[in-house]
Amino acid sequence: MQFIGPPLTVLALWALFDGRRGRVTGGGLRAQWAWRVLAAHVALALLYTTPWDNYLVATGVWWYEPALVTGVTLGYVPLEEYVFFVVQTLMVGLWLLTLSRVIFVAPVQSEASGRVRAWATGVTGGVWLAAVALLLTGWRPGTYLGLELAWGLVPLMIQFAFGADILWRRRGLLLATFLPAALYLCAVDAIAIRSGTWTIDPQQSIGLLIAGVLPVEEVIFFSLTTALVVCGMTLMLAPESLPRAQAWWKAALAPWRRRRAYHDCP
Repeated sequence: MQFIGPPLTVLALWALFDGRRGRVTGGGLRAQWAWRVLAAHVALALLYTTPWDNYLVATGVWWYEPALVTGVTLGYVPLEEYVFFVVQTLMVGLWLLTLSRVIFVAPVQSEASGRVRAWATGVTGGVWLAAVALLLTGWRPGTYLGLELAWGLVPLMIQFAFGADILWRRRGLLLATFLPAALYLCAVDAIAIRSGTWTIDPQQSIGLLIAGVLPVEEVIFFSLTTALVVCGMTLMLAPESLPRAQAWWKAALAPWRRRRAYHDCP
């Protein structure tokens, strides 16, 4: 919290100040849904990450130093880890909203493109299949890498399948949010690892270290989690998403409605 707290506080106060002036979002995003979407992503981060992270600790992929945490655990994971899920999501989400108000006030206009969605989903799906195959081989150094890719790419595939073209339309906003946030989180993680707060099992890591400290798997983890928040919030706040979701829902229900109408015929 000593590293996440200051930027989170600044972003929260900035958002509060702008919110009182009626400026919550820009970039063609729906302002009236911003805080509910941010809260939803905090809840999703906790629900989706908790079982996976507990599995990692239970199987010894990573462990923490008891003397450097409060000692309060929920399952196998210390309380600080759950707090980090929350503050990371809040920081990244508020950074996205801030940039949408200050710099990227309007999206690039372009037509909806099924090709963009297909390519993005296909590439992501290919990497996901490779990660699953890596796990099935039983190669121990690839355990952490395979587990995080198999876990993190599923929701990213869903996001791309629904709205990769919507995301591409706002690529400037997404990149400007993603790169500084992911790099900052990696730097904070490197400090925590160097201090011994937690340790990645070298037997379940491929052993590639960034700057001699940070396992490459941690870079991938923070890249995935940051991307999930950035893409998820953008899609939920983009005005193009609602009519697309409604159309897809109607299409999904159409066969059931036809069968029901057929059976209701005298």
